[in-house]
Amino acid sequence: MPDAFSRMEMLLGDAGADKLGKARIAVFGLGGAGSFAAEALARCGVASLTLVDNGIVSVTDINRQLYALRSTVGKSNVQIAKMRIRDIDEGILVHTYETFYNNETAGMFDLKNYDYIIDAMNTVESKLLLIENAKISKTPIISCMSTDDRMDPSKLEIVDISRSVLCPIAKQIRTKLRKKGIRKVKVLSSREKISDIQLHGSISFMPGAAGMMLAGVVVKDLLGKSDRKHRYKK
Repeated sequence: MPDAFSRMEMLLGDAGADKLGKARIAVFGLGGAGSFAAEALARCGVASLTLVDNGIVSVTDINRQLYALRSTVGKSNVQIAKMRIRDIDEGILVHTYETFYNNETAGMFDLKNYDYIIDAMNTVESKLLLIENAKISKTPIISCMSTDDRMDPSKLEIVDISRSVLCPIAKQIRTKLRKKGIRKVKVLSSREKISDIQLHGSISFMPGAAGMMLAGVVVKDLLGKSDRKHRYKK
Protein backbone atom coordinates (compact mmCIF):
# COMPACT_ATOMS: atom_id res chain seq x y z
CA MET A 1 0.00 0.00 0.00
CA PRO A 2 1.50 3.39 -0.93
CA ASP A 3 2.40 5.64 1.99
CA ALA A 4 -0.08 8.20 0.67
CA PHE A 5 -2.93 5.89 1.66
CA SER A 6 -1.50 4.46 4.88
CA ARG A 7 -3.96 6.34 7.09
CA MET A 8 -6.89 5.02 5.06
CA GLU A 9 -5.47 1.52 5.39
CA MET A 10 -5.43 1.96 9.16
CA LEU A 11 -9.14 2.77 9.03
CA LEU A 12 -10.28 0.17 6.51
CA GLY A 13 -7.74 -2.61 6.97
CA ASP A 14 -5.91 -4.42 4.18
CA ALA A 15 -9.03 -6.03 2.75
CA GLY A 16 -10.98 -2.77 2.55
CA ALA A 17 -8.11 -0.81 1.05
CA ASP A 18 -7.47 -3.56 -1.50
CA LYS A 19 -11.12 -3.62 -2.48
CA LEU A 20 -11.10 0.11 -3.17
CA GLY A 21 -7.84 -0.36 -5.04
CA LYS A 22 -9.72 -2.52 -7.55
CA ALA A 23 -12.80 -0.30 -7.89
CA ARG A 24 -13.78 1.21 -11.25
CA ILE A 25 -15.92 4.33 -10.89
CA ALA A 26 -17.56 6.56 -13.48
CA VAL A 27 -18.45 10.16 -12.71
CA PHE A 28 -20.80 11.88 -15.13
CA GLY A 29 -20.68 15.63 -14.61
CA LEU A 30 -17.70 17.46 -13.13
CA GLY A 31 -19.33 20.65 -11.96
CA GLY A 32 -19.77 21.47 -8.28
CA ALA A 33 -20.69 18.13 -6.70
CA GLY A 34 -19.06 15.94 -9.35
CA SER A 35 -15.66 17.62 -9.09
CA PHE A 36 -15.49 17.10 -5.33
CA ALA A 37 -16.75 13.51 -5.60
CA ALA A 38 -14.19 12.54 -8.23
CA GLU A 39 -11.29 13.96 -6.25
CA ALA A 40 -12.44 12.37 -3.00
CA LEU A 41 -12.53 8.98 -4.74
CA ALA A 42 -9.06 9.56 -6.16
CA ARG A 43 -7.84 10.18 -2.61
CA CYS A 44 -9.27 6.75 -1.72
CA GLY A 45 -6.91 5.13 -4.23
CA VAL A 46 -9.50 3.58 -6.54
CA ALA A 47 -8.29 1.64 -9.56
CA SER A 48 -9.84 3.78 -12.27
CA LEU A 49 -12.00 6.84 -12.78
CA THR A 50 -13.98 7.51 -15.93
CA LEU A 51 -14.76 11.23 -16.14
CA VAL A 52 -17.46 12.53 -18.46
CA ASP A 53 -18.07 16.26 -18.93
CA ASN A 54 -18.04 18.65 -21.86
CA GLY A 55 -17.73 21.83 -19.81
CA ILE A 56 -14.99 24.41 -19.50
CA VAL A 57 -14.33 26.56 -16.46
CA SER A 58 -15.97 29.97 -16.44
CA VAL A 59 -15.58 32.87 -14.02
CA THR A 60 -19.04 32.18 -12.60
CA ASP A 61 -17.90 28.69 -11.54
CA ILE A 62 -15.33 30.05 -9.10
CA ASN A 63 -17.81 30.33 -6.24
CA ARG A 64 -18.57 26.59 -6.13
CA GLN A 65 -16.44 24.29 -8.29
CA LEU A 66 -13.24 22.61 -7.12
CA TYR A 67 -11.45 23.11 -10.42
CA ALA A 68 -12.45 26.74 -10.90
CA LEU A 69 -9.67 29.27 -10.34
CA ARG A 70 -8.71 32.46 -12.14
CA SER A 71 -5.86 30.48 -13.65
CA THR A 72 -8.13 27.71 -15.00
CA VAL A 73 -10.83 29.82 -16.65
CA GLY A 74 -11.34 28.55 -20.20
CA LYS A 75 -9.80 25.14 -19.50
CA SER A 76 -11.56 21.78 -19.79
CA ASN A 77 -13.06 20.29 -16.64
CA VAL A 78 -11.99 16.75 -17.49
CA GLN A 79 -8.42 17.73 -18.31
CA ILE A 80 -8.03 19.67 -15.05
CA ALA A 81 -9.51 16.70 -13.19
CA LYS A 82 -7.12 14.27 -14.88
CA MET A 83 -4.12 16.45 -14.03
CA ARG A 84 -5.11 16.71 -10.37
CA ILE A 85 -5.84 12.99 -10.06
CA ARG A 86 -2.49 12.08 -11.60
CA ASP A 87 -0.85 14.41 -9.09
CA ILE A 88 -2.62 12.57 -6.26
CA ASP A 89 -1.86 9.05 -7.51
CA GLU A 90 -0.32 8.45 -10.91
CA GLY A 91 -1.31 4.80 -10.65
CA ILE A 92 -5.02 5.56 -11.08
CA LEU A 93 -6.26 4.95 -14.61
CA VAL A 94 -8.12 8.08 -15.71
CA HIS A 95 -10.39 7.83 -18.75
CA THR A 96 -11.66 11.21 -19.95
CA TYR A 97 -14.56 11.97 -22.25
CA GLU A 98 -15.15 15.58 -23.23
CA THR A 99 -18.70 14.93 -24.29
CA PHE A 100 -22.31 15.46 -23.31
CA TYR A 101 -24.17 12.32 -22.29
CA ASN A 102 -27.29 11.87 -24.41
CA ASN A 103 -28.89 9.41 -26.82
CA GLU A 104 -26.21 10.09 -29.43
CA THR A 105 -23.24 9.50 -27.11
CA ALA A 106 -24.60 6.88 -24.67
CA GLY A 107 -23.30 4.08 -26.88
CA MET A 108 -19.74 5.16 -26.08
CA PHE A 109 -20.14 3.77 -22.57
CA ASP A 110 -20.58 0.16 -21.53
CA LEU A 111 -21.92 0.76 -18.03
CA LYS A 112 -21.31 -2.88 -17.08
CA ASN A 113 -17.60 -2.02 -16.94
CA TYR A 114 -18.07 0.08 -13.82
CA ASP A 115 -18.52 -0.95 -10.22
CA TYR A 116 -20.40 2.25 -9.44
CA ILE A 117 -21.73 5.30 -11.28
CA ILE A 118 -22.15 8.82 -9.95
CA ASP A 119 -24.60 11.03 -11.81
CA ALA A 120 -23.74 14.66 -11.10
CA MET A 121 -25.08 16.09 -14.34
CA ASN A 122 -27.47 19.03 -14.34
CA THR A 123 -29.71 18.12 -17.28
CA VAL A 124 -32.87 16.19 -16.48
CA GLU A 125 -32.97 14.21 -19.74
CA SER A 126 -29.34 13.13 -19.39
CA LYS A 127 -29.91 12.06 -15.81
CA LEU A 128 -32.95 10.03 -16.82
CA LEU A 129 -31.07 8.31 -19.62
CA LEU A 130 -28.10 7.44 -17.43
CA ILE A 131 -30.30 6.10 -14.63
CA GLU A 132 -32.28 3.98 -17.08
CA ASN A 133 -29.15 2.59 -18.72
CA ALA A 134 -27.53 1.89 -15.36
CA LYS A 135 -30.60 -0.07 -14.29
CA ILE A 136 -30.48 -2.08 -17.50
CA SER A 137 -26.80 -2.79 -16.90
CA LYS A 138 -27.46 -3.59 -13.23
CA THR A 139 -24.70 -1.19 -12.22
CA PRO A 140 -25.19 0.68 -8.92
CA ILE A 141 -25.83 4.39 -9.40
CA ILE A 142 -26.39 7.39 -7.18
CA SER A 143 -27.90 10.51 -8.68
CA CYS A 144 -27.27 13.97 -7.27
CA MET A 145 -30.28 16.26 -7.19
CA SER A 146 -29.96 20.06 -7.20
CA THR A 147 -28.10 22.01 -4.50
CA ASP A 148 -29.09 25.36 -6.03
CA ASP A 149 -30.93 27.92 -3.90
CA ARG A 150 -29.97 26.12 -0.66
CA MET A 151 -27.66 27.09 2.20
CA ASP A 152 -27.90 24.29 4.78
CA PRO A 153 -25.58 21.32 4.12
CA SER A 154 -26.96 19.55 7.20
CA LYS A 155 -30.22 19.09 5.27
CA LEU A 156 -28.54 17.01 2.57
CA GLU A 157 -29.42 13.31 2.79
CA ILE A 158 -29.19 10.02 0.93
CA VAL A 159 -32.68 8.69 0.24
CA ASP A 160 -34.70 6.80 -2.32
CA ILE A 161 -36.07 9.22 -4.91
CA SER A 162 -39.60 8.50 -3.64
CA ARG A 163 -38.66 10.27 -0.39
CA SER A 164 -37.16 13.36 -2.02
CA VAL A 165 -40.25 15.52 -1.64
CA LEU A 166 -38.81 19.05 -1.57
CA CYS A 167 -36.69 18.94 -4.72
CA PRO A 168 -38.39 20.04 -7.97
CA ILE A 169 -35.77 18.22 -10.06
CA ALA A 170 -36.37 14.98 -8.16
CA LYS A 171 -40.10 15.34 -8.72
CA GLN A 172 -39.61 15.64 -12.48
CA ILE A 173 -37.26 12.68 -12.62
CA ARG A 174 -39.43 10.53 -10.33
CA THR A 175 -42.50 11.08 -12.51
CA LYS A 176 -40.68 10.22 -15.73
CA LEU A 177 -38.92 7.18 -14.24
CA ARG A 178 -42.22 5.72 -13.09
CA LYS A 179 -43.45 5.81 -16.67
CA LYS A 180 -40.43 3.65 -17.52
CA GLY A 181 -41.20 1.25 -14.68
CA ILE A 182 -38.30 2.44 -12.51
CA ARG A 183 -39.31 3.27 -8.95
CA LYS A 184 -36.21 2.89 -6.82
CA VAL A 185 -33.15 5.08 -7.30
CA LYS A 186 -30.66 6.17 -4.70
CA VAL A 187 -30.30 9.95 -4.70
CA LEU A 188 -28.61 12.71 -2.79
CA SER A 189 -31.24 15.32 -2.09
CA SER A 190 -32.01 18.19 0.26
CA ARG A 191 -34.89 18.49 2.67
CA GLU A 192 -34.34 22.25 2.89
CA LYS A 193 -37.33 24.25 1.77
CA ILE A 194 -36.72 26.73 -1.00
CA SER A 195 -38.69 29.60 -2.42
CA ASP A 196 -41.24 28.90 -5.13
CA ILE A 197 -39.19 31.29 -7.23
CA GLN A 198 -36.10 29.32 -8.25
CA LEU A 199 -33.15 31.63 -8.80
CA HIS A 200 -30.54 28.89 -9.35
CA GLY A 201 -28.14 30.70 -7.06
CA SER A 202 -25.33 28.79 -5.35
CA ILE A 203 -22.81 29.05 -2.55
CA SER A 204 -19.41 27.42 -2.09
CA PHE A 205 -20.07 24.83 0.60
CA MET A 206 -23.23 23.18 -0.75
CA PRO A 207 -21.83 21.41 -3.85
CA GLY A 208 -18.67 20.50 -1.94
CA ALA A 209 -20.65 18.88 0.87
CA ALA A 210 -22.79 17.04 -1.67
CA GLY A 211 -19.76 15.76 -3.56
CA MET A 212 -18.14 14.41 -0.42
CA MET A 213 -21.36 12.65 0.53
CA LEU A 214 -21.59 11.08 -2.92
CA ALA A 215 -18.06 9.72 -2.61
CA GLY A 216 -18.81 8.47 0.88
CA VAL A 217 -21.86 6.52 -0.25
CA VAL A 218 -19.92 4.91 -3.10
CA VAL A 219 -17.11 3.82 -0.78
CA LYS A 220 -19.45 2.47 1.90
CA ASP A 221 -21.54 0.59 -0.65
CA LEU A 222 -18.45 -0.97 -2.24
CA LEU A 223 -17.24 -2.05 1.18
CA GLY A 224 -20.68 -3.31 2.23
CA LYS A 225 -20.91 -0.78 5.04
CA SER A 226 -24.04 1.16 4.06
CA ASP A 227 -26.66 1.79 6.72
CA ARG A 228 -29.65 -0.50 6.47
CA LYS A 229 -31.99 2.38 5.59
CA HIS A 230 -29.74 3.21 2.64
CA ARG A 231 -29.88 -0.22 1.01
CA TYR A 232 -31.86 -0.39 -2.23
CA LYS A 233 -32.92 -3.01 -4.68
CA LYS A 234 -31.06 -2.68 -7.95
